Amino acid sequence: MITEEKLINVENFLAVPGQVIDLANRPTAYEGEKLNKKEAKLLLKDSKQRLAATQDTLYAHNRYNILIVFQAMDAAGKDSAIKHVIAGLNPSGVKVYSFKAPNSKELDHNYLWRHMQALPARGEIAIHNRSHYENVLVTRVHPEYILKENIPYVDSVDKIDDRFWENRFEQIRRFEKNLAQNGTIVVKFFLHLSKEEQRLRFLERIDNPEKNWKFSLSDLKERGYWEQYQQYYAEAISKTSTEEAPWFIVPADNKWYTRLVIANIICHRFGQLSIRYPIVSDAQKQKLQEARKQLVKEGGEPV
Repeated sequence: MITEEKLINVENFLAVPGQVIDLANRPTAYEGEKLNKKEAKLLLKDSKQRLAATQDTLYAHNRYNILIVFQAMDAAGKDSAIKHVIAGLNPSGVKVYSFKAPNSKELDHNYLWRHMQALPARGEIAIHNRSHYENVLVTRVHPEYILKENIPYVDSVDKIDDRFWENRFEQIRRFEKNLAQNGTIVVKFFLHLSKEEQRLRFLERIDNPEKNWKFSLSDLKERGYWEQYQQYYAEAISKTSTEEAPWFIVPADNKWYTRLVIANIICHRFGQLSIRYPIVSDAQKQKLQEARKQLVKEGGEPV
């Protein structure tokens, strides 16, 4: 029996703005006893129905747009989470962008440029599978990548110091604050995977011929930087989780739980919006009735 007490408490996953995050103290797996996989699927179905209804209102209201960011270590389940959570949404109003290493054209612009091109329009939802945060994560583990950006006065790795990263965090905060002040609702998810679960998922990709294509030797190479990534993720989340653009740290070892948490957080965020279908004026209502009379006259009342 599914009861209200089994629903997700969104606050448990929030990276509270201003607080220093230690990922070692955050769970990577479901630790409760109230939920099981079967019940979670039923709850997820309900959440997806609510998301679909809210998306319709969001589109009609046409004042807000939603940016949902996903970041995680390899094999954390970003793709599958996006697939399951957005199922049932109107595809014309939601777009998913997957960001890989920037190409030459993108490198000829500032690092935020390509992400700006993928922002949602009014009434739309955009999902960024990896995002502008790669520029304070991958590039921090591999600072030599920064040199490809041709930033003035940054002509060697030695110039990429703590102040450089602090400036970049400030740029990201300004970017997201600007979005929020102009009607974009920013929700950011970090899927928190354990190193052991990543190992098992990598083995599954190698052992299952249908998943071989998902595995790359570069994934194994990046796994060697696990501790550095954990440190830099924690710092990035701590420095950029704000009231305007909060981070949510979601346990990723149990995919069924991850999907349910994400759906509930998005539903919760939607529920905070003051959105409604446009109100039709008396004059418009009169015109609608006139149009109805004309259509009925043509062929009678609908059956």
